[in-house]
Amino acid sequence: MGRRKKIAVLTGGGDVPGLNVAIKAVVARADSKDIDVVGIRRGWMGLLDIDPDNPKTAQRFVMPLSLDTVRTIDRTGGTILHTSRTNPGNVNPDEVPPFVEAGDRVPTESGRIDCTRHILKVLEFLAVDAIIPIGGDDTLSYAVRLNKEGVQVVAIPKTMDNDVFGTDFCIGFSTAVTRSVDAINALRTTTGSHERICVVELFGRNSGETSLIAAYLADVDRAVISEVPFDLDRLVGFLVTDRSRNPSNYAIMTISEGAHTVGGTVTETGIEDAYGHKKLGGVGYIISQEIKQRSGVNVIYQQLAYMMRSGAPDSLDRMVAVSYGSLALDQIAMGHRGRMVALHQAIYTTVPLDMVVAAKKQVDVTALYDVETYRPKVRDTLGKPMFLY
Repeated sequence: MGRRKKIAVLTGGGDVPGLNVAIKAVVARADSKDIDVVGIRRGWMGLLDIDPDNPKTAQRFVMPLSLDTVRTIDRTGGTILHTSRTNPGNVNPDEVPPFVEAGDRVPTESGRIDCTRHILKVLEFLAVDAIIPIGGDDTLSYAVRLNKEGVQVVAIPKTMDNDVFGTDFCIGFSTAVTRSVDAINALRTTTGSHERICVVELFGRNSGETSLIAAYLADVDRAVISEVPFDLDRLVGFLVTDRSRNPSNYAIMTISEGAHTVGGTVTETGIEDAYGHKKLGGVGYIISQEIKQRSGVNVIYQQLAYMMRSGAPDSLDRMVAVSYGSLALDQIAMGHRGRMVALHQAIYTTVPLDMVVAAKKQVDVTALYDVETYRPKVRDTLGKPMFLY
């Protein structure tokens, strides 16, 4: 008899509720098919920091996963495997581990280092036959690279922005919207008590879907999204009018962190990460100050940020995470490669993995958003899928 098949599972990028659920589902399904599973800690960084000539380095980053190991992990949020935003194909020169051989350090046009040759050696050293990466478009873009190098890859999409191209739904999105709606409704009491305008800033770099859907469900006055530049004077005018029409004399709005004014730029800070992104956040604060200055009304600014992705997943994220994990393992067992599990029109399916890098997924503005009034626009739900995507 030959050796049992061994797969690796890892999580990359920002954590979301449901990651542990998906990991447990992968392990449970693998056990039923006599496949061994190891977890790679810290995402792609874990593979980069393993030295094939020093087996002890693998002890730090490789975690054998069994039914006993994962028995209770689905009860909490986050990821037991930890995470990072490392891109082995685009490593800062001073962050390349010293044991990576010179021949495995390929310079890129940006001046960074491509360490993919090293990653392939590590996978061979670990005797890993296939990988199930769980991540957003950044993490999965490197999975596309490994697939092209001949590694068997089946990916699981996750991100609370719900912006991975190729799927209607990503793990973490439902819980992020649930958290946001709960927080918005809680903020109504304080905003109304003080007769103010409240600006709630939500995650969303390229896609404003979280802001749009949270605003739609919480019935806020205005929603600003990443896809549509906004006119500040018009927005302030709307909010002042909304406040005056409210019996409790307050108004509330949501805004995506990737939003910007007409002719303006996205609010970013810091240096670019391995995927070319600077840190977003703070546009809500800037807008809050402008609203107060232009209207004379005091403003409450609330950046929900990490609260959107903290804690245990809701029931929908649990259901999708279990289904995605099981489906991904089934694909591996059948010998399929270069696939991403997905939902299309509420039906589970798979799509080519390289769809992740084919385009950016954004809100269908024409169908779902009123660009003149900065409000969700859902005129008819007949025939539309559950999340109106």
